[in-house]
Amino acid sequence: MLLAVDTSTQWMGLALYDGVQVPGELLWKTHSHHTVELAPALENLFARTETGPADLEALGIAIGPGSFTSLRIGLALVKGLALALHLPVVGVPTLDVLAASQPAQDLPMATLLEVGRGRVAVGWYALNRGKWAAQGDPRLMTIDELSAQIKSQTVVCGELTEAARQQLGRRRKNVVLASPAQSLRQPSFLAEIAWKRYKAGRVDEVNSLSPIYLRTAALIPD
Repeated sequence: MLLAVDTSTQWMGLALYDGVQVPGELLWKTHSHHTVELAPALENLFARTETGPADLEALGIAIGPGSFTSLRIGLALVKGLALALHLPVVGVPTLDVLAASQPAQDLPMATLLEVGRGRVAVGWYALNRGKWAAQGDPRLMTIDELSAQIKSQTVVCGELTEAARQQLGRRRKNVVLASPAQSLRQPSFLAEIAWKRYKAGRVDEVNSLSPIYLRTAALIPD
């Protein structure tokens, strides 16, 4: 069984996955209480599913972009479990998790995460053989900058404030907004991605695994 952990932003998630089903999943919004909420939530998940650390064979972790502190907290927990239990770890870019949950559409897609100070991390995706594939590296920008860059019909999903949804919603000809439910970053999708990579032998070196941090903005890829 694989345990997936996502603490990238104020939205936190845990999921268990065995390749056949998702025995348990938790998703909630914290208020910068990652440190005090994560371990009890994991204990709760184990209790509800009647499982425990001994049942784990691999770990999956969302590695960002996201908040510096929250990413570190999730990574510290996973690294601790990996070293204590001798488990392999798979790191998955956080925006890949969000993209994986979106319906296939023959349109470009922008996935967003709030990173504070009025900025969002934006990752661009396009459909490739029926699956969303990243188009270049994610970048930091404001909603104003994102809105100005969208010149043709584009799917936009992810963490958006009410004001940001209203601003992007004004551009109905070009912006196809995913619903709030579709914009949730479900840890079960992280678990599925990590499980497939684990089974394919694509695991990461525990000691060198580090979060993805963003510093600069960029234009939409050609």
